[in-house]
Amino acid sequence: MITRLQLLRNVGQFDNVNAAATIPLTRLTLVYAENGRGKTTLSAILRSLATGDAIPVTERHRLAATHAPHIIVECTGGPPAAMFHNGAWNRTLPDIAVFDDVFVDQNVCSGLAVDPAHRQNLHELILGAQGVALNRQLQQIVEQIERHNSTLRTHADAIPANSRGGFTVDQFCELQPRADIDAAIQESERNLAAVRAQDPIRNAALFDTISLPLIDADAIDAVLAREVTDIDAAAVERVRRHFSTIGRGGEEWIVAGMGRVPAPSNSCPFCAQDLADSAVFAHYRAYFSAEYAGLLRAIGDALTEFNRQHGADMQSAFERANRVVSERHAFWSRFCELPEVAVDTAEIARAWRAAREGVVAALQAKQASPLDRQRLTTEARAAIAAYATHRQAIEALSGRLTAANQAIRLVKEQAAGGNAAAIAADLARLQATKARHTPEIAPLCERYLAEKAAKALTERRRDQVKEQLDHYRQNVFPAYETAVNLYLQRFNAGFRLGNVAVANTRAGPACNYSVLINNTPVAIGAAAAGGPSFRNTLSSGDRNTLALAFFFACLDQDPALASKVVVIDDPITSLDDHRALTTVQQTRRLVDRVSQVIALSHNKSFLCRLWEDAPPNLRTALEVARDGAGSTIRPWDVTQDCISEHDRRHALLRDYTRAAAGNAREVARAIRPTIEAYLRVACPEHFPPGTLLGPFRNVCEQRFGTAQEILDRATADELRDLTEYANRFHHDTNAAWETEVINDAELLGFVQHTLAFVRP
Repeated sequence: MITRLQLLRNVGQFDNVNAAATIPLTRLTLVYAENGRGKTTLSAILRSLATGDAIPVTERHRLAATHAPHIIVECTGGPPAAMFHNGAWNRTLPDIAVFDDVFVDQNVCSGLAVDPAHRQNLHELILGAQGVALNRQLQQIVEQIERHNSTLRTHADAIPANSRGGFTVDQFCELQPRADIDAAIQESERNLAAVRAQDPIRNAALFDTISLPLIDADAIDAVLAREVTDIDAAAVERVRRHFSTIGRGGEEWIVAGMGRVPAPSNSCPFCAQDLADSAVFAHYRAYFSAEYAGLLRAIGDALTEFNRQHGADMQSAFERANRVVSERHAFWSRFCELPEVAVDTAEIARAWRAAREGVVAALQAKQASPLDRQRLTTEARAAIAAYATHRQAIEALSGRLTAANQAIRLVKEQAAGGNAAAIAADLARLQATKARHTPEIAPLCERYLAEKAAKALTERRRDQVKEQLDHYRQNVFPAYETAVNLYLQRFNAGFRLGNVAVANTRAGPACNYSVLINNTPVAIGAAAAGGPSFRNTLSSGDRNTLALAFFFACLDQDPALASKVVVIDDPITSLDDHRALTTVQQTRRLVDRVSQVIALSHNKSFLCRLWEDAPPNLRTALEVARDGAGSTIRPWDVTQDCISEHDRRHALLRDYTRAAAGNAREVARAIRPTIEAYLRVACPEHFPPGTLLGPFRNVCEQRFGTAQEILDRATADELRDLTEYANRFHHDTNAAWETEVINDAELLGFVQHTLAFVRP
């Protein structure tokens, strides 16, 4: 409740006003002011006190004033009093509800137009404090979500786009780690390469077996150790001594010669001498027997076969086979996992050559001395062992490669029926997964996911509050529509509201409604050219009536109505008598329902009606009056302004009968209008405004004794006598009325007769 206006300085028309500090404000406070005196400034001050918004005050800084506005209002919540100083209030009084031009302009319409801002403000007005709190909470959460979105965009921009591989930031950050990511990427790359190389894969051969020929040292030693068993030692010794005398290659030369000695004879093929008596020739016969020949063949065959298996052609064939293996390995390793191929052909060639040379040398030595029992040298056996190691490695490699042919066959099948796009997508996902969990990118993604989770939590809160607000709206808006239409009915308005509902717009929630005229909805927005709309179907009085209905309906819906200070500034602008009376009645009802009603107006009749029925101890009246170049606030004698001219004239006549008080000529002048005012009430059908007393008397005389009689004869005669006297002091009937002689006794008699005539 507002109890005193202690100080109004440098605001509007108020220069330095503290006169109102001595006037206590009561539950019903009336403020009368002529136009331009400062009534609207008082409304603006109270609106500013309610909201804490300084603009309604600062924009009314008194022109030419040196100092800023300074206001002190004593009200509920103190001490201290509410003070506006240095551009701000020290505290507010939120329970103030103000109806004025600002209310209409903010919530109903501006001139003839209903803009989106009006519908948004009306939405909050309908919601009331509880709904506004929910809506404000919802808007704050929405703003918080926008901040989340801004932060998410910043975090998303920090994640390199080239690392995401075409994935959105959300998809990229949600990729889960894989322990086998490198192997999976390699396999996917091979599968993709296989699908893209279908023709080469279909035509490419599998791995063939690759090997090195065996060097059987034991078999060679067996050949080297063979002897001729039927030759005695003496013969062998004798032949070998002879061979030694011949020189190198002597044995081969003798063998060749023995083949030329004819079998039946024993003549020498060189000198034709008979060899029968030659002791050495007999030994030759034994030495170079069939068994000996078989030994030579065995040695020769062994050497030939060895050279065939381990000759240059075989080495070239192995090198070609190894080259084919390397080429196929290079091709197939792009598509599947293969054993490593690391064949050192140079080392193999060296080992092979050393082993071959050792064996060949041994066989050649045996061939030169067939009867000598020989063995492979230690060096030769070592060379063969080294070669055998390489051979085993080649054999093992060949086994691994041929085993890999199964994987190659699978590659061929997959390549024949594979989907390159699907495999490429899988590969991109795997590569993105690897990038997602690198030490550089992982923290960026975790930060993004944390913010995303925080946003999701905020969105859940938004949904909860929105559900509460929607439920609240479902109850409030239908009740508000009903309340508004009830007030429109009380105002006898020719229209109603329909379809009052919430509309969610980009600028925020708003209230939609239509005006029903003759049960036909009229949109409040812009209409087609020439069509019905808010601007061309509602008069100025209708728009003000609608604003009052909005205001009163909002008060009805307010659960804290009992604590409200209701400020009503000039509510009857453009209203007819009936709607003005309804406004008075509704304002009177508010006095018993709220903490305080402050009514401001330049219409004395409106304020007087409020004053008349209010308990004397609950009412206060102020007047904003001219004071030099500004305005001041002083008590207002409402009773004096509530007296009509008829009341004044009647009081003047009564006072004259008691003590001849007042101006006698003014008393005489008051007789005729007093009679006329009475007849307009007593005979409204026959004496409407503008009717003269003479013609009225004539009509009365014509109807004496009839069913349409207006006045009886005695009353009509009394009226004639009173009129005849009163006309002496009326400018229409006596041009010299101002100088007409007045007799006190005569005047007193006619005054008494007049009072008796107009007595109910």
